Amino acid sequence: MASVQESVDVDVPIRVAYDQWTQFESFPQFMGGVERITQLDDTRTHWITNIDGVKREFDAEITEQHPEERVAWTSTSGDAKHAGVVTFHRLDDARTRVMIQIDWEPTGIVEKAGAALGFDDRQVKADAKRFKEFIESRGTETGAWRGDVSRPDQP
Repeated sequence: MASVQESVDVDVPIRVAYDQWTQFESFPQFMGGVERITQLDDTRTHWITNIDGVKREFDAEITEQHPEERVAWTSTSGDAKHAGVVTFHRLDDARTRVMIQIDWEPTGIVEKAGAALGFDDRQVKADAKRFKEFIESRGTETGAWRGDVSRPDQP
């Protein structure tokens, strides 16, 4: 299992940063390799990615979501095994720290070599920078989902 962590400070209030992150269908606008995400319902998404010519389709489920705190997900089908969590930290009224952690299982020689050489770390760092540029240039979110999702083992 490979893992990468990245954080980025964005010059928008925590509500704006969090609300934008709940708009999964906008991810292709700032995430490299993500071609399309379709929101199937409140907790399920369908992803189509193309990273270095390796195209994948998979479903993911939001396992935990708490407004202005965190969004966590895990893949549930397809050949891409991954999970992630994004947490939001208020720095002041107009700034937020967004912390991203993604864990995945590289498959095939190209993905394993890329992970070993740190390509995935650079991709997540670039995605975080593009998210910062995306949200700061807009100044507001493209939408919001303020629902709360708890892990099955928590009330």
